[in-house]
Amino acid sequence: MTIENSLKKRKNTHKILFHLFFSLFSVRKTALEIKTPFSIVLLYMKSITYIILLFLVSACNAQSTHTSHTETNTITQPNTEMKFNVLTEEEKRVILNKGTEYPGTSEFTDSDAEGIYTCKQCNQPLYTSETKFNSHCGWPSFDDEIDGAVTRVRDADGRRVEIVCSNCQGHLGHVFEGEMMTPKNTRHCVNGVSMNFVEGGVKAPDIIANEPMDMSGMDTATFGAGCFWCVEVLFEKLKGVKYVESGYAGGKLKNPTYKMVSQGTTGSVEVAQIVFDPKIITYDKLVDIFFHVHDPTTLNRQGADRGTQYRSVVFYHNDDQKTIAREVLRKIDASDLWEDPAVTTIESIYNYSTAENYHQDYYNLNKENNGYCNAVIRPKVAKFQLKYKNLIEE
Repeated sequence: MTIENSLKKRKNTHKILFHLFFSLFSVRKTALEIKTPFSIVLLYMKSITYIILLFLVSACNAQSTHTSHTETNTITQPNTEMKFNVLTEEEKRVILNKGTEYPGTSEFTDSDAEGIYTCKQCNQPLYTSETKFNSHCGWPSFDDEIDGAVTRVRDADGRRVEIVCSNCQGHLGHVFEGEMMTPKNTRHCVNGVSMNFVEGGVKAPDIIANEPMDMSGMDTATFGAGCFWCVEVLFEKLKGVKYVESGYAGGKLKNPTYKMVSQGTTGSVEVAQIVFDPKIITYDKLVDIFFHVHDPTTLNRQGADRGTQYRSVVFYHNDDQKTIAREVLRKIDASDLWEDPAVTTIESIYNYSTAENYHQDYYNLNKENNGYCNAVIRPKVAKFQLKYKNLIEE
């Protein structure tokens, strides 16, 4: 059901209920005039019944509207071969679903810092600080874009002109002309949440091209080593690693939710799935690092995280990986790296699914305000960067 149909249904329902109540009170007035106690009691009972009916019908209509709204704003899973930056829910609402942030909420609105503004989703440079001005509209404003960075698209109603990133088509805002605010007579009204800021003199991150990643020659490794937030952030720093995805594997269900997995009854494991270039970093090196960055000797536990979803496991994708993983495990057990023997299992990959979007790149998106990131993950990252500094992408 569309929102329009739902609203029409609600309007018709309210008209019917209005007539019902009007009839009810007309009858009630007559009963009061003839002073019939039983009739008064009966009518009060009817009043209660109609009130309940009103509540139920309104609730159903409200539910229909909410469901329709959710369907309208459903975000499809991105193509995993096209690795744009992971977005928060608010960023997705604006950039992917063409929403608008509240005015006056962006730190960029009144900023006069020198540098460039880049696309939040793909890193493409969009505007320079020289073209920024304060329009007092509540949103960051610019009177010109970097050549070729912004595409103009007229809204469906023909009233306004939308602006999107020319590389990833992420929604930026709208452009207005003829307001005489600057000599260029143009105002790009941009959602601050659609942009990042790079200070002058600082190298901007590489643009993520809007084209499928070249997967020829790439390989995939999948490891369970405790909380996937902790594992993802480590392996993504390595040279030769194209991207890392948090997911679930090895359980009874093909597409479990985080809530299901957290209950520890699905058999699913929190895993990091790593796409890498074996010409730059080998699979056996990744497995060796895996055994160094978590404790493989504790059964179904990593630190304070307990449950089968945190078990130590290597999921192999082919027989060669199976052989390599077993050989690395044998060497680890033969060394003095760990006092106790490893309980890591080596299993064929099955029932793998990508975890929810908010789990992706979790540490990088939440390290400033999340206690777990600061207390647990940050020390691991620092230790990893020191130990593997020669293997880390600069």
